[in-house]
Amino acid sequence: MHPDLRRLALCLMAILPATAAAAWQLISAEPGRRVEIDKASIRKVDRGKTEAHGRIVLDKPIVDPRTSSSYRIVEAVNHYDCASRNYSTLKRSYFKDEGELLREEEVKVPIEMPVRSGMLDDKLLREACRPKAGNDAALAARQTAEKVSEAAGELRKANEALVRKDVKRANLRTLAAEKSAAEATPASVNEPLANAHAASPPTLLAARTRRAAARSSAPSSEPDELAAAYAHANIHWSYEGEGRPENWGRLRAEFATCASGERQSPIDIRDGFGVDLEAIQFTYRRSEFRVIDNGHTVQVEVGGSNLSLLGKTYDLIQFHFHRPSEERINGQSFDMVIHLVHKAEDGQLAVVAVLLEQGAENPIIQAVWNNLPLEKNDYVAPPGQAIDLAQLLPEERSYYTYMGSLTTPPCTEDVLWLVLKKPQQISLEQLKIFARLYPHNARPVQPRFSRMIKESR
Repeated sequence: MHPDLRRLALCLMAILPATAAAAWQLISAEPGRRVEIDKASIRKVDRGKTEAHGRIVLDKPIVDPRTSSSYRIVEAVNHYDCASRNYSTLKRSYFKDEGELLREEEVKVPIEMPVRSGMLDDKLLREACRPKAGNDAALAARQTAEKVSEAAGELRKANEALVRKDVKRANLRTLAAEKSAAEATPASVNEPLANAHAASPPTLLAARTRRAAARSSAPSSEPDELAAAYAHANIHWSYEGEGRPENWGRLRAEFATCASGERQSPIDIRDGFGVDLEAIQFTYRRSEFRVIDNGHTVQVEVGGSNLSLLGKTYDLIQFHFHRPSEERINGQSFDMVIHLVHKAEDGQLAVVAVLLEQGAENPIIQAVWNNLPLEKNDYVAPPGQAIDLAQLLPEERSYYTYMGSLTTPPCTEDVLWLVLKKPQQISLEQLKIFARLYPHNARPVQPRFSRMIKESR
């Protein structure tokens, strides 16, 4: 081997971490299962996140609905944001038993979920984010790498600023050239041009100049679709304007499912099969809570409650509100709806929809309204206060069910929807409070395609 290549190989060996076999460490042991983490897999990744491999080992195997086989171990590759206490799952692997892989699945659009204090997620995050012991040289190297990355970011910002200045100077030169040309034009021709400029705001004139410059420098064959994609590049999703629902699929590459998916939510629920559905087993308890106005809705994060259906348990993570109801029942819309978002150990989401109609004051909703944050994206976690989550549910719990998606970007599919038939009540005053924050934050109903809807008879 050439000496230079040998030196390069030695450098790479020194830089790259050695691949080690999984060393599973017990994090939690509960009746019927244990949770473990591979400490050797913990590493820093981009954007300040930490990657770690974890797994759940069940005492008894459960049936996999996709393969009709059974699995006993579920491994997951997770990214943890130690600062904001969020995590997302990138990949899951299902094993019949130790070393016997059944199937793997990549998560197409990872969803960031909040980590709840005292729950299993919290234990995994604490282990993944625990500072590693290391010598001073390794620590110094990491600090140096962070400073280099920061400097590169500053340099990139400076370059972008220079580009913006160049574009501005070019626009000014173009305007000056237009002015000179206008002054050299005979009065009979120049008069309409002057009137047009006088009637146009300066910003509009600059925009026209930039568009003209772009047309002169860009190939004439550039498709309109590409220009539209550029126009949407910095638009945030919303319920009106350029970021409205019909444009969601074009705003970001990861939002493409919003436009192309065939199992999207919400839908107009009608013509369902009336059958004897298994009753949903709700285990809803009193819980401390924290409220956030995230710019799209009011969301409440809770812990300690779950539901069970068809042999699977889903933990309640958060609930939030839409006005009017996103779901329609035989074409009928309701005043509002609560979406209670649950997640199972294998990552599947289940959303319970509780329809709201005007009537008596709702004590749980009032407790949330009492603790609304003063600023968007700020949390309010009232100390010593708890809400009885069972009061969110009607006494009559017959329901509709179908497979759908999240109703907000990235519109992830394979979500189990459970829409309770009996609405709960909310007072006119409570409706008005939410309407002042969000007059309309409901996605329009989506095509049903060939999906089956079942309902309790």
